[in-house]
Amino acid sequence: MLTNSRRAFLGALAGSAALAGCGVLDDEPEPVPQPDPFQPLLDEAVALAAAYDRVIVAQPGLASRLTPLAEDHRAHAGDLARLIGAAVASVAPSASAPSAAGDTTATLRKAEQAAQKNAAAACKTAPADRAALAGSIAACRATHAEALR
Repeated sequence: MLTNSRRAFLGALAGSAALAGCGVLDDEPEPVPQPDPFQPLLDEAVALAAAYDRVIVAQPGLASRLTPLAEDHRAHAGDLARLIGAAVASVAPSASAPSAAGDTTATLRKAEQAAQKNAAAACKTAPADRAALAGSIAACRATHAEALR
């Protein structure tokens, strides 16, 4: 039969073991969560959509040609945000997007080419359940680059 002091000691020991197991007594800080590997693809999709908006504002005659391409990037941003559980600040078109002096279809084409390479690289390293989306985005970006010739 255990004495009261033994019971108290064993109870305290069990309690401290439980606390140690849950991290209360750990001296190690929680690891910083790593960003999702698809976050750069999401950032690029948002940036590309905004770049298209700027060109459309600066050159309204190109709206019918460029709006569908911008909408593709908004759709990609939405798909990527859902996949990685991220919030997207805004993927809606902005009629008042400030135009930078260098925003042209040639600038868009270069941005599409660079973004296509990034999406293709993400596709190659992505797990199977994500590779299809990255591959689709890479193909779409390559098509956009050709459409901007």
